[in-house]
Amino acid sequence: MSTITERPAEPPASGLKLWLAKTQMRHGRKLVIALPYLWLILLFMLPFLIVFKISFAEIARSIPPYTDLITWADDQISLALNLANYLQLTDDPLYAEAYLQSLQVAGISTICCLLLGYPLAWAVAHSKSSTRNILLLLVILPSWTSFLIRVYAWMGILKNNGVLNNVLMWLGVIDQPLVILHTNLAVYIGIVYAYLPFMVLPIYTALTRLDYSLVEASLDLGARPLKTFFSVIVPLTKGGIIAGSMLVFIPAVGEFVIPELLGGPDSIMIGRVLWQEFFNNRDWPVASAVAITMLILLIVPIMWFHKYQNKAAEDHS
Repeated sequence: MSTITERPAEPPASGLKLWLAKTQMRHGRKLVIALPYLWLILLFMLPFLIVFKISFAEIARSIPPYTDLITWADDQISLALNLANYLQLTDDPLYAEAYLQSLQVAGISTICCLLLGYPLAWAVAHSKSSTRNILLLLVILPSWTSFLIRVYAWMGILKNNGVLNNVLMWLGVIDQPLVILHTNLAVYIGIVYAYLPFMVLPIYTALTRLDYSLVEASLDLGARPLKTFFSVIVPLTKGGIIAGSMLVFIPAVGEFVIPELLGGPDSIMIGRVLWQEFFNNRDWPVASAVAITMLILLIVPIMWFHKYQNKAAEDHS
């Protein structure tokens, strides 16, 4: 006698579609969340770990020009960490001078960008709506061209028979050309020109969000415009100032192209030292140690800025 087994009841078509939609949405949400972390790991964490590993290796006449940290010989694994690369940074005063000069150049350039960028951002924020987009386009437009071409253009402007000296001599301001190219002044000019938009845009954003009723209240209470600016406007736009300063200071510390093309032999910045160690001396371990040390120095302002952002978000909420 045969028995008939009944199949389990299939879920309705509408319920199946709903279950599939929820499953797809759940996995899709996880994928969207995972993509930024995957991008950070592949493009930031992995290169950092590779450079960190090379900084503990020894120079070798091979390709790549450094030894392996982990070796396998006689059925044993050996780990060789070379700390001499980091000790060399403290023994040779060249590296300390390069770090200090890089911080000095980046700091002065940031201050110059702030002094020039704040009035420019103020002018853009208070311009007519019909011309505001044009002014913003003029601020951003140089960034659309090659960075190297812009630096070469400044070489043509600042050289002895360049545009600047020819104009000044034609106006009768000077009798002989000014020596600007291949000096520290040329480095400051190049860095300020290259990174000025990174200061203008955050300050402009902060100014557009400013509550101008507070400014009017300060003026109505008898405060002078200068006092109102420093006691009301500057504190309310402090977030844009700090963000712009970080966007200028951090990349300016490791700048290489501008000091190499516009600076002179006394423009010893850490970016030039890195280039010489990597390509001229082919000492990748020492160059990696220089890069790791520079990164550690830059972590301090980055962490401070992150702490300020969290505090500002808590105060705003």
